[in-house]
Amino acid sequence: MFSKTSYACCGVRRAMFCLASLILAMTGASGAWAHGVAEGDALFIEQASGAQLLPFIYLGAKHMVTGYDHLLFLLGVIFFLYRMKEVGIYVTLFAVGHSVTLLYGVLSGTHVNPYIVDAIIGLSVVYKALDNLGAFRRWFGFQPNTKAAVLIFGFFHGFGLAAKLQDFKLSDDGLVANMLAFNVGVEIGQLLALGAILIAMNAWRRTEGFPRHAFAANVVLMSAGFMLIGFQLTGAFLRIP
Repeated sequence: MFSKTSYACCGVRRAMFCLASLILAMTGASGAWAHGVAEGDALFIEQASGAQLLPFIYLGAKHMVTGYDHLLFLLGVIFFLYRMKEVGIYVTLFAVGHSVTLLYGVLSGTHVNPYIVDAIIGLSVVYKALDNLGAFRRWFGFQPNTKAAVLIFGFFHGFGLAAKLQDFKLSDDGLVANMLAFNVGVEIGQLLALGAILIAMNAWRRTEGFPRHAFAANVVLMSAGFMLIGFQLTGAFLRIP
């Protein structure tokens, strides 16, 4: 007969296995998942003329909910945050960074290499996993400013999407309004995704095995970040369309 403790440990192991499988499956998926736009959505974006606020809000929310690179980074950011005030501060910093470069990149026409930007986004996942593991303090004897790091990486996350939107022939008619609506949708999607992540994290934190398995979870998170970096750098060197 298994004890309650044994059942609990099995449950935690299953949860860890599911987390690892989900993360590795997402990072092994097509690059179109990260910042790509579905064919039907791309057609709408290119044909849209004038202010189309609700459709662009929907597209922005859809991007965030399906943007696993953003979600992996946010998972790392809130992994050890227990107070909602702290969660709010860090998520706001990320949102500000993401919003500024998304709007600036599209409206100014500033072009960046999408592969390099997405590789840096993968690096952001690696950084946060290492930060959660306490690696920087052990290796270098100091703790980087986590708030500044989240803001700076937020800038790159925004440029990642801006680079993809620049691939489309966007109509100047209603462009500013549509991009603002898109950005509002991104933040709505972020709140929805973050709510689901927090619910799952709070349930996991209440298990006895969380302190022991947090290390393994962040190793998996770090591995996912390295996979993203490798995928994007390969695309940069081989120029995979």
